[in-house]
Amino acid sequence: MNCGIPFCHSGCPLGNVIPEFNDAVYRQQWQEAYDILSSTNNFPEFTGRICPAPCESSCVLGINQPPVAIEEIEKHIIEVAFDKGFVKPNHPAVRTGKKVAIVGSGPAGLAAADQLNAAGHNVTVFERDDEPGGLLRYGIPDFKLEKWVVARRVRLMEEAGITFKCNSEVGVNVGINDLLREFHAIVLAGGSTIPRDLPIPGRELKGVHFAMDFLKQQNKRVSSLPVQGEEIWATNKNVVVIGGGDTGSDCVGTSNRHKAMSVTQFELMPKPPHARTELMPWPTYPMILKTSSSHEEGADRHWAIATKEFIGDEKGHLKALRTVKLEWKMTEDGRTAKFTEVPGSEVELPCELALLAMGFVHPQHQGLLKELDVELDERGNVKASEKNYVTNIAKVFTAGDMRRGQSLVVWAISEGRECARKVDEYLVGSSCSNAETKASSHSKGTPAPKTGSQ
Repeated sequence: MNCGIPFCHSGCPLGNVIPEFNDAVYRQQWQEAYDILSSTNNFPEFTGRICPAPCESSCVLGINQPPVAIEEIEKHIIEVAFDKGFVKPNHPAVRTGKKVAIVGSGPAGLAAADQLNAAGHNVTVFERDDEPGGLLRYGIPDFKLEKWVVARRVRLMEEAGITFKCNSEVGVNVGINDLLREFHAIVLAGGSTIPRDLPIPGRELKGVHFAMDFLKQQNKRVSSLPVQGEEIWATNKNVVVIGGGDTGSDCVGTSNRHKAMSVTQFELMPKPPHARTELMPWPTYPMILKTSSSHEEGADRHWAIATKEFIGDEKGHLKALRTVKLEWKMTEDGRTAKFTEVPGSEVELPCELALLAMGFVHPQHQGLLKELDVELDERGNVKASEKNYVTNIAKVFTAGDMRRGQSLVVWAISEGRECARKVDEYLVGSSCSNAETKASSHSKGTPAPKTGSQ
């Protein structure tokens, strides 16, 4: 509490008012702490569990000591608020009569829906899966984010007047022209869902799968829901996870729970340092070695490794990988790096299940985006500026990973909030109407009135 300038504000994409809710917790003023936290963050129960906490990397205390455990404090505040009954459906005082369609119920879509409903608009969320939540529901394992946490929030939003329509894929069984005709504004928040592939020899072998197919099936099993298509199991198999990010870590933890024979994780980049270097000064977000609870449960991790070939047996099943070590060197400009293969370093590694967890390239183009003929940027994302979040089509906005590319849940929530602000301005104008003022009060870094609800 003695930091002169709280850099955690700038480290948090939501602009959370961190020192103030920390002080309220210290004084055990839980209603005040909840009011401060919920003024900038719609879903602290999500970020308090799965956010990598860039705010902690900016903590002043982190200059020479471990930073304040901000993420855990957030989680504690919201859970105490639920226990004490502070969290209630956020019913708007006045309805504007404007109708907004949100396509996608991930964190960006949920945040936009929550904000626009609070501003008095009638919000309908369209989700192609059988339950709302998007990545929160079917992408993140239960051991990181229990699904009752998501269901609890969705239930509150429904009680506040938001309509969720599941098994509704716009561009497939829901016509985009119908939405354009029936709604005053549309928000595209479908996320970045097309995974990066690895087109090397043997890619067609049985046993090579995208990580999200594996994780989604497991989430359905845990929820006692039917699994469609070929079932993917790691049980008694040598599993190799290709990709060193959070999705790869989730595959490691899930494979361990399947009781895999062995779990190995590859990363193309060299091993990060354990602490900040001169190239990662405080308070920037440091690219240092991260060891998740999944890694601690058991995984053989390798860096600077490239997979050259998937090797199969006579029946077309994966049996091994051929890999090579890489040597990374900086180019002459000193700002970029390139790799070369280390001669004589090729090896074969036994593997019956390979999971591709190398990130996502862009949103799905087939269906909604193609039918809508929305303009895309050079990376294949829906084109819209941070200034207004509007696409090249009138009254169609976009937010989240669908606009900015794959990112963090906390960034998705921030995108949804800011997009909702622009949608509200579009619907009711920039005058200080009741609805616009309410939406503005929930904008980034601006505390909302203390209403006792979110």
